[in-house]
Amino acid sequence: MVKNKEINIAFLSTFPPRECGIATFTQDLVNELKDIKIINEPKVIAIDDKEYDYGDDVIYRLKQHDRNSYLELANKLNDSLIDLLVIEHEYGIYGGEWGEYILDLVDNLKVPYVVTLHTILSNPLDKQKHILKKLCTKSKRVVTMAKNTIPLLTNVYGVDESKIVVLPHGVPNLPTLSGDSLRKKYNIDAEKFVVSTFGLISPGKGLEYGIEAIAKVKEKHPDILYLILGQTHPNIVRSDGEVYRDFLVRKVNELNLNDNVKFVNKYLTKREIVEYLKLSDVYLTPYIGREQAVSGTLAYAAGLGKLVVSTPYKYAEEILSDGRGLLAEFKNPDSIANCISFAIENPHEKQIMEEKIKVYGKTMMWDNVALEYVELFLRIFEDLEDDAKEAV
Repeated sequence: MVKNKEINIAFLSTFPPRECGIATFTQDLVNELKDIKIINEPKVIAIDDKEYDYGDDVIYRLKQHDRNSYLELANKLNDSLIDLLVIEHEYGIYGGEWGEYILDLVDNLKVPYVVTLHTILSNPLDKQKHILKKLCTKSKRVVTMAKNTIPLLTNVYGVDESKIVVLPHGVPNLPTLSGDSLRKKYNIDAEKFVVSTFGLISPGKGLEYGIEAIAKVKEKHPDILYLILGQTHPNIVRSDGEVYRDFLVRKVNELNLNDNVKFVNKYLTKREIVEYLKLSDVYLTPYIGREQAVSGTLAYAAGLGKLVVSTPYKYAEEILSDGRGLLAEFKNPDSIANCISFAIENPHEKQIMEEKIKVYGKTMMWDNVALEYVELFLRIFEDLEDDAKEAV
């Protein structure tokens, strides 16, 4: 039997200082696995879209847009001591059409791998479907973060259900000051009802609908404050500049919301994210696409027991079911406004929902989630040993 300490795991992912939600996800998981100390300290193969100054966790780099780099990496891994590769998958972080270069890696890889899916489309293009289907077919396990994606994986992508594992998106457990103290720290009036949205800003976030909803809530509740936290996604800046942010700022001006909407245009640290969530009354995700299989920002809010108002994309539907939050209609400011107003006007019901999501969120803390990953890795190696015995 393989001894736990002999198992060498590597993660293929974006990684800080690259500013990307998946990078933060992987860093948090790697750090937690180090603390558990059941297996060897995991390593990282960082996906580069430019040169970054990484720490000691990164053993190799994959040049995102260099096709040769994928074959070179496969050969390095085949000659390395890595026993299992964990591929974090999102179409936009790999090179080629819809990230197709990742297939060059898996086609030449002899090391077993697990794939973690951050986007699962209901109606994929042929190329998107081909990529995900092939990744899943060759993998030892397929990790998804929401149970309601299992039918999609089996029916649309033909994934063997026995390979699918549901593991929550992790949430950091960071001690913070009280909400009142944090409002003083960030110069936010105590009487404000604070709604916040954070993350890398892009048109798919639907923030214009959130802003329009705030204008409607303001008519009855003038102390409403909407914090839009985060910088524009680097890929959007490269392709379109700040067109979307400028559009949002104009909308705030047109609706006379300069005292009710505040932009914090920076890439937030994990501590800042947690602190802004702690001082908020409601966390809002007005996303416009139903396909989103996971949302790290919503996971953070759930982990902190924060009332969430969200449009019903797949991940939100699952996390906020059973009275754990409020769902609003897509692209509907009236519906979003009604949910926020309900939270303001019904503090007792708001508290009940917060208590429900806090209980649920405890299962999503990174220390618990990392243990589930360790159990997954150990099961895979038991299966590999059994397969090897059968082959003899």
